[in-house]
Amino acid sequence: MNWFTFLLGAPLVAALWLAFDAHPYRSAWVNKIAAALTFVASLGLAVQVLESGRIMVWDDWFFIDAFNVFLVALTAFVATTTAIFSGPYMRHELEIGKIDSGRLRLYHAMSQLFVFGMFLGQTSNNLGIVWLSLEIATLATVLLVSLYRTPGSIAAAWKYLIICGVGISLALFGTAMLYFASSDVLGHGDAALTWTLLYASADKLDPTVMSLAFVFLMVGYGTKVGLAPMHTWLPDAHAEGPTPVSAVLSGLLLNLALYSLVRCKMLVDVSTGTHFAGNLMMGFGLLSLLVAGFSLHKQHDIKRMFSFSSIEHMALMTFTFGIGTPVANFAAMLHMTTHSLVKSAIFFTVGHAAQAMGTQVMSNIRGLINHQPGIGWGLLIGTCAIAGFPPFGVFTSEFLIFSAALQSYPWTVIVLLLGLLIAVAGLFRFVPDMTYGEVPEYAKQVHANMLPVYIHFALALLLGISIPGFLAGWYHQAAALIAGGGV
Repeated sequence: MNWFTFLLGAPLVAALWLAFDAHPYRSAWVNKIAAALTFVASLGLAVQVLESGRIMVWDDWFFIDAFNVFLVALTAFVATTTAIFSGPYMRHELEIGKIDSGRLRLYHAMSQLFVFGMFLGQTSNNLGIVWLSLEIATLATVLLVSLYRTPGSIAAAWKYLIICGVGISLALFGTAMLYFASSDVLGHGDAALTWTLLYASADKLDPTVMSLAFVFLMVGYGTKVGLAPMHTWLPDAHAEGPTPVSAVLSGLLLNLALYSLVRCKMLVDVSTGTHFAGNLMMGFGLLSLLVAGFSLHKQHDIKRMFSFSSIEHMALMTFTFGIGTPVANFAAMLHMTTHSLVKSAIFFTVGHAAQAMGTQVMSNIRGLINHQPGIGWGLLIGTCAIAGFPPFGVFTSEFLIFSAALQSYPWTVIVLLLGLLIAVAGLFRFVPDMTYGEVPEYAKQVHANMLPVYIHFALALLLGISIPGFLAGWYHQAAALIAGGGV
């Protein structure tokens, strides 16, 4: 069975189907079935790669290795649980009149187009198509952010489009510079942007041009990662869009941008023989960590607050991939996994909390545990997990990040510790008041679909207690590959 065809075909066919299917129940099920098919396909690809090594697909236009198949499986899993969550959630939004049937159809179609864009970028062997896939995912999510058609959501979508449009343009210029450097070695055809050929010939590429290209790529893709000072689109997009969109923005889209950046870093490392690219990533990571930590203290909207938490954790991953050692790469991938699981679960919970209280303003959200214990405990446990409390997996990955930093750049531990402490204080400045206390009169009971939340928390807990052997081996393979152990 060709798992790759299923992986790309299922979301694309589903997007076309859902673009014309306005029935709320049927379209929700099509969304779930398409997501489940991609998850099965991702597992099939993972087994093939772990047993046989890298797979080249469709005349080498696509490739699957230990690094990107890890992201494919993570994306497919979170997309599936988000589809399970979004069915009843978006039906409630339809029932209370926040959206109509046409916008529900748009939501489901763009959700699957977004998933298609994610898989296209993660598996493409051509850096131009990687850039194109981020543009597809961006345009799909712009339409999702503006789904409610309120002045705030339209303004947030416009800001998202403009800022990320500038960022993706800079990334395109960086990609063009890569082509300029490689065309003398690989010719003026597709080969000059084919990643596997570029990596094999990276030591022949002009180091000055490659270094300059990475500066543009760092700023361009860094905008999509949500790194400071290009991060300002992210809080608005989270606050104004539907909650399932917040889950996939934090849990998936930011990962694709960081993946693209890491692939480019691998080329620049070999070309220059220096740690220039890694140093740049570490610098942006530390700056973003501090900006996000302080910004957490100034928020009033619950989704904006957790969006700055996403910036904090993407900064940690960027910094850790910048270190570039096998231990650091292992830690970054584990952190990417646990962050995607926990943060998407938090946004699921936040969506129900906002529905129950009729607001996203934190000062008006009170007594969730007394009102609906599942929602209240979900928010409290999720906050503890994302703050790095043991025994959840975020604690394990952050411990490994500190270990990698101590091993290679001990002075950075002070900045890391300061940033994380500030961020934790920001989270717990608001969350206890929302979960405990008297229930306000305007609170109402909502149907809370907490199954995806419990699944995500259970997996994050498992990764904190004991990483399964096959998964640890998978991470080791990918970490060695990123550190320069082959393609």
